[in-house]
Amino acid sequence: MRIVQTVFGVFHSFDLARELDRRGHLSTIYSTWPWRRVRREGIPQSRVRTFPWIHTPEFLLNRARLLPRWLEDHTGYANALAFDEYTLRSIGDCDALVAISGSSLKTGRKVQQNGAKFICDRGSSHQRFQEEIIRNEYTRWKVARPVSDPRDTAREEEIYYAADAITVPSTFALNSFLATGTPAEKLELIPYGVNLSRFEPVTIPPTNRFEVVFVGSVSLRKGVPYLLQAFAALKHHNKRLRIVGSLSPELKPLLDALPTGDVEFLGALPQPRLKEILSSSHLFVLPSIEDGFGVVIGQAMACGCPALTSTNTGGPDIITDGVDGYIVPIRDVLSMTDRMESLAADPGLQRRLSTAALARVQHLGGWQMYGELWENLLKRQTGLS
Repeated sequence: MRIVQTVFGVFHSFDLARELDRRGHLSTIYSTWPWRRVRREGIPQSRVRTFPWIHTPEFLLNRARLLPRWLEDHTGYANALAFDEYTLRSIGDCDALVAISGSSLKTGRKVQQNGAKFICDRGSSHQRFQEEIIRNEYTRWKVARPVSDPRDTAREEEIYYAADAITVPSTFALNSFLATGTPAEKLELIPYGVNLSRFEPVTIPPTNRFEVVFVGSVSLRKGVPYLLQAFAALKHHNKRLRIVGSLSPELKPLLDALPTGDVEFLGALPQPRLKEILSSSHLFVLPSIEDGFGVVIGQAMACGCPALTSTNTGGPDIITDGVDGYIVPIRDVLSMTDRMESLAADPGLQRRLSTAALARVQHLGGWQMYGELWENLLKRQTGLS
């Protein structure tokens, strides 16, 4: 098979690209990052094409807090259109195009006209479902901020309709598509993997302090206010919550009204440091309101750190509640506090969950199983081997 991929930046698409390349199926992967960034992903330069002219400056300006929200919407949409035009002009013959959602509308239609398959790889819940749940969250916290650009929503739905198949990483995401009327036969559930060579236990949690960690965008979407409330209610004489990730603009003005005692905000960290923090924590918490999967769940488990996640993540797909982690409803502060208190009060329970979490994620087989599921899907779609 000859498979082409398109992706904004990197995401999980390069993990798939490595698996496809290892199996001899990858033709080309197109990215909006420059080669100097994507070369670390381990794909030969001969198989990589880049179009960094809009996305990279946008990213750098955004990181420097120099890009207004209204301009961010325009540049994001312009990037999607220009990237699509670039791939449309340069794509060669292929048997299937695997496009990250939001990309390759024109290119996908072109490959279909040439007899190939167009697969939309969606990493989150259905766009309209996502918008509604985040909009409700903004209303709860009185945040006056647009959730998304309507042009992006229209484009997403055009892609969903045009694609021969839509892949999603979690049952939660799958159900969001079913709820919006997408035919079940068009959907394929392929959970993400974890790089077991990069994430492994490198230390153990301390015995004199209860360590909790969160990793991700520090935002309302990730449920951070509920984690802060739950942690504040945790009765423990020596506790610490470490929050790893960039602070989202909509949450920053709310922090003064939220409990932050015994909380450390560490910002974004490199993976080696992240591995150390996960290994030295008793519990990883991802209380997202909406999360297509949450790759860091598997990363935490691979470091021997059991995970507590909300139902609106990929947690229910890889965690057995009470055995190798915990699953709680969204916004359920009391349940989060209860699970933390149970673990803090019982070191034996923490060790059992830690051992089970590590065994579970190792059984899942890293990204190799992800690649195998994708290969099977592509064979079914194309009729090739």
